[in-house]
Amino acid sequence: MEHIALYRAWRPQSFNDMVGQQHIIQTLQNAIREQRVSHAYLFSGPRGTGKTSAAKVLAKAVNCERPQGPDPCNECPSCVRITAGNVMDVQEIDAASNRGVEEIRDLRDKVKYAPTEVRRKVYIIDEVHMLTTEAFNALLKTLEEPPPHVMFILATTEPHKLPATIISRCQRFDFRRVSLEDQNGWLKEICEKEGIAADADALQYIARLSDGGMRDALSILDQISSFTDGHVTYQQVLGMTGGIPAEQFARLATAILEGNMGLLLELVEQLMHEGKSADKCLENLLYYFRDLLMIKMVPGAEQLTDRVLNPAEFRDMASAFSRERLFEIVDTLNRYLGEMKYATHPQTLFEVALMKLCSVQQSESHNSTGSSVSMNVVEGIQAVDQSELVILKRQIAALEKKLEQALQSGGISGGGREGAVSPKPSVGQNPAPRVSAPGKIPPQMDKFIAGKDSLDFAAVYKQWSFVLQAVKEEKVTVHAWFVDGEPVSVMEDAVLVAFKNTIHRDTTEKPLNRQVIEGVLAARLGRPYRLVTIMMRDWNEAALKSAGQPGKEELRLEHEHEAAAGVSEPWIDEAIQLFGEDLVVIKE
Repeated sequence: MEHIALYRAWRPQSFNDMVGQQHIIQTLQNAIREQRVSHAYLFSGPRGTGKTSAAKVLAKAVNCERPQGPDPCNECPSCVRITAGNVMDVQEIDAASNRGVEEIRDLRDKVKYAPTEVRRKVYIIDEVHMLTTEAFNALLKTLEEPPPHVMFILATTEPHKLPATIISRCQRFDFRRVSLEDQNGWLKEICEKEGIAADADALQYIARLSDGGMRDALSILDQISSFTDGHVTYQQVLGMTGGIPAEQFARLATAILEGNMGLLLELVEQLMHEGKSADKCLENLLYYFRDLLMIKMVPGAEQLTDRVLNPAEFRDMASAFSRERLFEIVDTLNRYLGEMKYATHPQTLFEVALMKLCSVQQSESHNSTGSSVSMNVVEGIQAVDQSELVILKRQIAALEKKLEQALQSGGISGGGREGAVSPKPSVGQNPAPRVSAPGKIPPQMDKFIAGKDSLDFAAVYKQWSFVLQAVKEEKVTVHAWFVDGEPVSVMEDAVLVAFKNTIHRDTTEKPLNRQVIEGVLAARLGRPYRLVTIMMRDWNEAALKSAGQPGKEELRLEHEHEAAAGVSEPWIDEAIQLFGEDLVVIKE
């Protein structure tokens, strides 16, 4: 005897045979019972949910010679011939291959003739969204006012592609995905009647794979029953369908939690050797962490997902992650899944996504250690080498003494005194560079000067390399300008950063760039800090003033002839302000 596929052999022949569409079954049965059947119906919904089967059952119900209530008898000649597809008055048209205006015009010419074999002509147009715009326009008038002996049933998986004028002329029924419980019950009943032995977890996994489509579930069961010689197990279903058990995802999640990148790459390589596709692995891993998040946040969330077979194991794994970490993982996997469709090497992108999650886990543990150290001021100051501080202070005192002697000997003149000149340079020497005009000084400089040797500043200075790296990861263009700065003091909720170049300072202070830097400061230093900037020369001058050293006026190095002439060149000042005095050399 010729084998018939399970989904064909168990196709619904009455309304009671349909699974998971009770809201539609009851409406159609009431309409038939009360003889209020419409002239046009629109059945929409996912694939394999029973749209075409319901259309054929409805066609038999309106033409049955011995109806049993609202259901067809499936025994009279009309029902038998409609089931076999041998009635010319009941036509099933594939709109994907008959989508032109000429086919619709031919249909429109035929509907006016009375049926020859049954009471009503029924036209079932499957995948109706494939019709052209001209074909829809040709169908409009006939669909609105058909002859009394004609019924149209339109079926589609994409109702949003239909014109509103078509939808408004039909009674619309939306078919739902069949629930996991209904699918399990129907699969068990079919297995009993077909003599197939199947484990409960195997049938549940088949139902999960079908994604709510009963036809897909029966096709998978038919294929696996042939492979397993009548006994279906969970492991055999996984092997045949290429599925991934939840235990492997649990091992991946454990490796991410522990930051074990070597184990992570080893598991990925194992999945690839088993023939799994990288995009499906990433998609299923995203679903796994989504389920963990649901179980973490919602009590009794096992009923909200069909993928949780062992709720106790999921709860144990969910408790190991924080909510914020799960949100972050789901967001990262979703972003990489969107990029996967354009990837030339999907496996590489899958590995990068997992290594990204692993590195974030490692950096979080490192940051927690660093923040605990920065919050403990006593431990931070003990880490500073006292001997190096003493040496630096001695060197600064020696430089200040030499500068004072140079001022007293007349080797350098104060820029603010009229007529003061420096010795004329020799012929072989290059002209001394000019110093640009002073920049703006931030308020409360006395507090910043008082805090330059504080314990808070020592803790901030120790973390500064991590701050620069975090700014680079956040936005590399901001890092290019910000790296020129150096922290010099801390005051309450503000960090003072000194710059050597004016353009670097001005670009860093732009609102968007400042927002990026202050966000990184808050994340890395464990508390919110404002960014305050100053030019390095202004900071050095202020530090000298606070130490009681002369130099209350800005020092300017000028040539003798420039001082005598008293002529300033604005374009030179502008060049120095843009590029900095270290890069500008003035030649006569």
